[in-house]
Amino acid sequence: MDICAAPAHPPQGPVWQAGFSTLGEAFFTPLAPSPLPEPHWVARNTELAAQLGLEPAWLDSDQALQALSGNTTLPGSTPLASVYGGHQFGVWAGRLGDGRALLLGETVQGQELQLKGSGRTPYSRGADGRALLRSSIREYLASCAMQGLQIPSTQALALVGSPLPVQRETLETAAVLTRVAPSFIRFGHFEWFAAQGQVQALRRLADYVIERYYPACRTADAAQGNAYAALLRTVGERTAKLVAQWQAAGFMHGVMNTDNMSILGLTLDYGPFQFMDGFDPQHICNHSDQLGRYAFDEQPAVAHWNLACLARALLPLIEELPHAQAAIAVYPGAFEAHYMTRMRRKLGLSQPFEGDAQSLAQLLRLLARERVDYTIFWRRLAEACASGAPEEAADLFLDRTAFHDWLLSFEKLVAQAGIAQNPDLMLKTNPKFVLRNHLAELCIRAAKLQDFSVIEALQQVLMRPFDEHPDHQAWADPPPDWAASLTLSCSS
Repeated sequence: MDICAAPAHPPQGPVWQAGFSTLGEAFFTPLAPSPLPEPHWVARNTELAAQLGLEPAWLDSDQALQALSGNTTLPGSTPLASVYGGHQFGVWAGRLGDGRALLLGETVQGQELQLKGSGRTPYSRGADGRALLRSSIREYLASCAMQGLQIPSTQALALVGSPLPVQRETLETAAVLTRVAPSFIRFGHFEWFAAQGQVQALRRLADYVIERYYPACRTADAAQGNAYAALLRTVGERTAKLVAQWQAAGFMHGVMNTDNMSILGLTLDYGPFQFMDGFDPQHICNHSDQLGRYAFDEQPAVAHWNLACLARALLPLIEELPHAQAAIAVYPGAFEAHYMTRMRRKLGLSQPFEGDAQSLAQLLRLLARERVDYTIFWRRLAEACASGAPEEAADLFLDRTAFHDWLLSFEKLVAQAGIAQNPDLMLKTNPKFVLRNHLAELCIRAAKLQDFSVIEALQQVLMRPFDEHPDHQAWADPPPDWAASLTLSCSS
C-alpha cells in the first residue's frame, strides 16, 4: 500500500446555499420525495453538470442516481414543494402549487435544482404526482433545444426512468426529471398571496425577487412608481423578449397559464409544446385547447394578458393604478422591437430599414398560404444567400413567381436603404435542426425498448443546431407523413 498516495474522496455533488427556503413555510411545504423503484439513467447533461460544479464521476455515481430519482436526500438538501395559484385557460384556478415537483435547494452557483415527477405533494389535487417517461423525454430534449437556440429556459440536468407503472390515457412508465433554473418562481406565486389578501407575504416575496434577481428596481425612476412597479415593468420587458424569441423560432408553448409563466422570463413547464412544421399562424399544438386560446399567433397577446394578472396581484404593493398600467403598457412596444430585431437577423440584417415590417408580413403570408416548412425555409434562404443565389429558396413554393416577386421587392428595399445582407448572420440565426414532434417520438419509441442512444445523439445535435451534423441530415428533413397523426395534450 502506498501511504503517500492522496486519500480517496467521494466525487463532489451539489453544494447548497440559502435560497427560496428563507421565505418561510407560508410559501412551501417541506416534504421528502416518494421512492422510485429500480431507477436507471435515461439521459444526463454533462455540460450543465460542469456549470454546476459537479464532477463527472458524481453524475455517474449511484449516489446521484438514487438522489435524482428521489430515493435518497443529498447532504444539505431540504426538499420542499411551493404553493402558488394561477389562471388556467383564462379562469382563476385557485390554489395550485408544485403538485409533482420538489425543490432540492439552490447551489452556490445560484441555480435551483428541482425534481419533477417525485410523487404526491399537498398540491397534487388528487393526482399521483408522477411524470411519464414520454413527457419527461420531451421536456429534457426541449431544454437542450432551447439551450442550443439561446432562448431563455429552465434546463435539464438528468432524466431517470423506472418500470413503475403510471396510468394516463394508457398504462405507461414513470420518470423523474431534474430541472435547473435560477428560480422557479411564477406569476402564480404572486397571484396566490394577493388572492388570499396576504399583503405582507406578497411583499416578502416581491422583496426577495427584487433583491435576488432585479436589484436595479430599487433605484428606478420615482416618476414611474416604486420598486414594485419597476419589477412589473422589468418582468414585462423580459417576457416580451422571450415571446419574441418564441415567435421568431416558430415555437409554441401550448399552455401559457399564469402558473406556467416565469418571473425571470424563462420558458417554463414543457407540456404540449411544438416547433412549427408547415407555417400556420393559427396552429394549435395542444389538443386540449379546443378554443385556440394558445394558438401560435395568440401567444404575444396572451403574455400581455398574463402580465395584467401579475399587475393586479402586485397592485397592493404598487399602490397607484396608473403606475401599474404604465408598467405593463411597455410590453407591446418591447415585443414588437424584439421580434423585428430577431426577424431582421433571420433575413441577415442588423438594422431596420423603411418598409421592413411590411415586407416581412408579405413573406409570412406567402409561407402561410402554402404551409411552407418554417425551419427549412429560413435555413434554405440562409444557405442560398450564402451561395449568392437566394432565388434557390423558391423551390419550396408551388407559386414560385410569388416568391420571386417578393424577393425582388425585398432586395430593392434593402438596396434603397444602402445596407447589405449578412449570410453569416443568417446561418447563425436560422437553425438547421429543431425538436420536431416526430424526432421526440423516435426517442420515446427507442426508450421504451431501453435504447437511450437516440436521445443522446439528438441531444448533441439540438445543443448545436446551427452546425451541419452531416451524419444526421435526416433530422433536418421535412417530417414524415406519419408525423401528422401525432397529437399533444396537457398530459404530454
